[in-house]
Amino acid sequence: MSETLQALYDSVKARRRPEDVAELVLKALDGRLSLTEQATISVAARGSLRRKLFAYTSMAQEFARPVGLEQQVDKAQELFASAYPLTAEQCIDPDAVEAFVRHISGEIRKTFGGSDFKDDRLNRAARAAAGLDCSHRQYNKRFRLLSRLEEKLQTLIREWKKREYAMIAKSGLAARLPQEEFTRDIDTACFVAYYTARCNLRSEFTNTSQERPYDQIAATLFARCRRNSNTNWWAIAHVYSCAEVYRHLSDPQKGELLGRWFGLLQEIAVLLQKIWNASDIVRETMIVRRGNDSSTWNQTAGAWNKARDHWIGLVYALGLEDILAAVCPGKALRLMAADVAAWHRISGGGLDKNTFVWSELPLPWEVLLGEAACTLPMIAAACNRHEMDPEKTGWTAPRPKAAVARFRPTPELVHGVTVSNAYLATILRRAGVFSGKPLKPQNLLRRP
Repeated sequence: MSETLQALYDSVKARRRPEDVAELVLKALDGRLSLTEQATISVAARGSLRRKLFAYTSMAQEFARPVGLEQQVDKAQELFASAYPLTAEQCIDPDAVEAFVRHISGEIRKTFGGSDFKDDRLNRAARAAAGLDCSHRQYNKRFRLLSRLEEKLQTLIREWKKREYAMIAKSGLAARLPQEEFTRDIDTACFVAYYTARCNLRSEFTNTSQERPYDQIAATLFARCRRNSNTNWWAIAHVYSCAEVYRHLSDPQKGELLGRWFGLLQEIAVLLQKIWNASDIVRETMIVRRGNDSSTWNQTAGAWNKARDHWIGLVYALGLEDILAAVCPGKALRLMAADVAAWHRISGGGLDKNTFVWSELPLPWEVLLGEAACTLPMIAAACNRHEMDPEKTGWTAPRPKAAVARFRPTPELVHGVTVSNAYLATILRRAGVFSGKPLKPQNLLRRP
């Protein structure tokens, strides 16, 4: 049982297919399920890789990790006698990389963070006084490498933060859930793991709504939590936001989560502002054009909206709705691909009405920085102008829970387009098919 629970916990921090998590759920709950529950969960589990003759998926089983600094570390080992080896895992660990840089910086008496080539280098007299026995050229070479390492370190930190935001955008605080909380109750663990896997599904190329995560299997597992007096509702609240869950939390627990989500809103707002200022985004349409960093913006905007949904839900759960009358930052709209926008037009649609509301309201970071006012009445008025219900659309109240979705097998996607064969999907992705970029036919012959 402990091995299965460990596998379920590991899946929360990864990006496992719901079918494979359902297989683990059946194993964890073996002997505890009714015939109906067994049959319902088996609908998903029968598609697990374990049950397939050709057990292969083209989809990555975890969120993309940043590129490590192996190349720069290897070069440092050539130039610095004090440099020690770092493993590949250590080269993507910001703490390990910083400790490495600080250590070797002492060899040329460089202060960590002092990387200005004009003001922070030691001149000949200072090098002599520090006892450095190296030429001007050799000193400059090492100084430049350390400066690049520090710059790359900051990039690495940002990439880890972006990865974290991508995970939050999908499944809330699931990846931050401590193992002791996750494993405290088995029904809780099964629901959290399966629902997280459903939340982590990739977006499909479509002109309709995306797959809803709360499906018939999730509903079955949640029903078990309802009947279980030992359910860990605190753990569930990290990933599933609804009034029913919050009713089981104490006020201190609600306040703790409220503070965490607002802190995340503050963090995310900083990155949103940086991306916005660096991109020439057309706010009135939110259609991607050349020069827009759409991937980073959409991941970060998704994290903002997820944090905002949870925060507003907790505001209502604590009876603090009056806060929203004073300050209520709006949603952050994602950028839409031009071909999807064209598809909407061809099929008789147009811009999402949310776009018009978003374009009329102050930008979210302006509200949090106190540079602009945005209140619940302001948002409600903007929604009404565009014939939208501000509560049902999640602008001014907790988003209503949608109906339970039917389980649908996880598709093999190539840039959002479904390909029925997993092996073929890998080949097409490597060749750049459906990417909108020039094809790489030479990659068609590479083994996945």
